[in-house]
Amino acid sequence: MVTVPVRNLDLVVPLAQEATDMRITETSGLVTQDRSGAVSPLIGASLRRGDVDSTTRRSTLATQTMPGIRISTMETRITTTRTTSSEPEPSAEQTARHHADFTFPELVKAYIDCRQSKRNTASALAFEQNLERNLCDLNDELSDGTYHPGRSICFVITRPKPREVWAADFRDRIVHHLFYNRISPRFYASFIADSCACIPGRGTLYAAQRIEAKIRSITQNWSKPAHYLKLDLANFFVSIDKNILRDLIAKRVTEPWWIQLADTILFHDPRQNYELRGNPDMLYLVPRHKRLVNHPAHLGLPIGNLSSQFFANIYLDAMDQFVKHQIGAKHYIRYVDDFVLLHKSPQWLNTTKAKIEEFLFDKLRAKINPSKTILQPVSRGVDFVGQVIRPWCRTTRKRTVNEALRRVGSIDSAELFETANSYYGLLRQSTHSYHQRVKLSNILRFRGHTISGKLIKTYRRAVCAP
Repeated sequence: MVTVPVRNLDLVVPLAQEATDMRITETSGLVTQDRSGAVSPLIGASLRRGDVDSTTRRSTLATQTMPGIRISTMETRITTTRTTSSEPEPSAEQTARHHADFTFPELVKAYIDCRQSKRNTASALAFEQNLERNLCDLNDELSDGTYHPGRSICFVITRPKPREVWAADFRDRIVHHLFYNRISPRFYASFIADSCACIPGRGTLYAAQRIEAKIRSITQNWSKPAHYLKLDLANFFVSIDKNILRDLIAKRVTEPWWIQLADTILFHDPRQNYELRGNPDMLYLVPRHKRLVNHPAHLGLPIGNLSSQFFANIYLDAMDQFVKHQIGAKHYIRYVDDFVLLHKSPQWLNTTKAKIEEFLFDKLRAKINPSKTILQPVSRGVDFVGQVIRPWCRTTRKRTVNEALRRVGSIDSAELFETANSYYGLLRQSTHSYHQRVKLSNILRFRGHTISGKLIKTYRRAVCAP
């Protein structure tokens, strides 16, 4: 006799009376699995009415089974399905069934984190239409080992330069957040303080302030000469070796179920099942060597996913540890694949550059981009994370300011409020951006917007009654 496991649902209070009545009415006469009506209280009072699922409908779209190309409206969408697989042959350890070491509330928390900036997207709205059922289905797939990533969306962005972006399906992004929420703290505890980007509290402002403090330290408040070496990795995301990255992850992720989930996320090849959105000709703007489709299956992470950003930091943490603890670089900082070293001697910086190049090639199979290598005195200004640090002055990069002025002057009025305030937020990170904010404010005033007295934000235009 087979015993069917029953999910205990006593963790939260039951649904409100109205929602409970609606659920009983919809499911009367149906034979259903023992599902909880408790997802809504877990998620919170902000949940919409449609979040309570109906067992008579399913929000997830049917998966296209025939390979080929589909062209639809909304500019151009090309759906491509490949029959080949980039995932390695599963070992005996991978095929073994492991206990799912996560709880349903953790999955709900991952959903809440995922929807913060994606709630109005089509995939998020489709998932929310039958939220409880979709979460329970995803929970079951993860628990019994039948979860597989779905279709990705590929599109091209042109600012600040053309890039190929791969966005995972909404339910897959929930899985990324589930993995990130559980695993990231153990890695962040070992990251150096000078590793920035995609780490809570370590954005561009943190990086700019930290490098300014390092420059003031090595130059004794700009009174002594010093040099800086700025390096950039060539084709970073598309050249990451997944096998090397997997070994780095396995050093800290020892639980069988979690390392199996890491393999599922890491070795999933989005090129096998994706939908191309936008004008296909935009792909030609992206250099061939920067496109994921032109690299072997074991190389490259898709730009656009939380998991890729997290994995990239794990990958380069090996370089951070080498530079700080083996080379002994005291003044070093990294933001994604851009990093800067400071020293009084340019000869020492050149020697260090050779050691880093050797380490990157031997351990990470990565290379330095020679066209973006800079070695010069700090007195000329250090261009890093979009800001230029000079003696007692930190300003926004001139190219960024010019692009801001151009966009604010030509963008559609419906998008002007959000765009302008975004640029105000960017300019406010600099210590000497007053004159740049004056130029931005003059353009907004010319277009009929009101500006705050401190030139730090603009307001929506009032709609006059006819």
